[in-house]
Amino acid sequence: MDDSMNNVIEIKDVEKIFGDNAVIKKINLNVREGEFLTFLGPSGCGKTTTLRMIAGFENVTRGTILIAGENVENMKPYQRNVNTVFQNYALFPHMNVYDNIAFGLVEKKVKKSEIKERVNEMLTLVQLSGFEKRMPSQMSGGQKQRVAIARALINRPKVLLLDEPLGALDLKLRKQMQVELKHLQRKLGITFIYVTHDQEEALTMSDRIVIMNNGNIEQVGKPDEIYEHPKSKFVASFIGESNILEANIEKIDRDKLTAIVESGTITVYGKNMAIEEMVYISVRPEKLKCSITPVDGFTLKGYVKEHIYVGSIIKTVIELPNGYRLKMNSMSGTKLLDIDQLVYVYWNKNDAVIMRTKEEKIYNIIENVPQIKEVGL
Repeated sequence: MDDSMNNVIEIKDVEKIFGDNAVIKKINLNVREGEFLTFLGPSGCGKTTTLRMIAGFENVTRGTILIAGENVENMKPYQRNVNTVFQNYALFPHMNVYDNIAFGLVEKKVKKSEIKERVNEMLTLVQLSGFEKRMPSQMSGGQKQRVAIARALINRPKVLLLDEPLGALDLKLRKQMQVELKHLQRKLGITFIYVTHDQEEALTMSDRIVIMNNGNIEQVGKPDEIYEHPKSKFVASFIGESNILEANIEKIDRDKLTAIVESGTITVYGKNMAIEEMVYISVRPEKLKCSITPVDGFTLKGYVKEHIYVGSIIKTVIELPNGYRLKMNSMSGTKLLDIDQLVYVYWNKNDAVIMRTKEEKIYNIIENVPQIKEVGL
């Protein structure tokens, strides 16, 4: 069976240019039917522009967007089988909840009896039964967002587009709405395309995440794939915390690689690498370990500089001779090393990710780096 049969949206070689500025640089992406897909990236990366091109609020400069197999290039937003929920809700202030939700059906001249039935269905779905006569000014931010979602869903779109819809909510309500939105999407089976710059939000809600940077798609994958196996330095640094070392491969023994970094040597595992190749090594803080005695395959060492208590986690900062600070996470209650204690830094096999660099040269040995004296070992 052709995989495209399961794609509700296909983005093919799409570019968006404003004047001389290429905001979107020839991206390709398939969105599967019934999935919760999130565009994640910093401000200005192109995620909202991509969403607006799908919705029809922006024209494609070059390339093609298909919705349910149909080219939508010449379709107005209202002709596309998608609906959009915005951060500012965009409710009609002079209409009550019932009329706001019913608006789209009224415009389509649907029978009143059917409108009533479908509005009540939506109110139940978003847990707002009994709020029919409430005005937007009488509702909380979370309630207004539910009304906006119900108004979008009542038209039974093929795809629901959500542009940072929880951005205006406080942290507690935002987390609550994340769970509710994901539950709603699973219950309805509608494709949700979500835009956010919040990493935790993306990891919590998404079936797949599209990481965008400077108009390009850096990586597409499931949340655990994105977090555990970043394919670029940008992804590794943008998603969660990561220790990123610049390294030069010195020795290769099958998939076991010995690499030189400014402050020592390390062992990593990877395939299809070459001697003298410049790479990035990424290790998550929870994967980093340290020992007061040397560890086979590692000569990387530094001093414990700080312990930061953040509830269930203790964040330990280890400073290397070149001044770079590594972050190591451990569970609260773990016996902590003394401040200024000399430690050897290491990790278990496969706990580090090796990434090729896009730059021709990233690694410059710093001469005359102060050597650590192994005192007290």
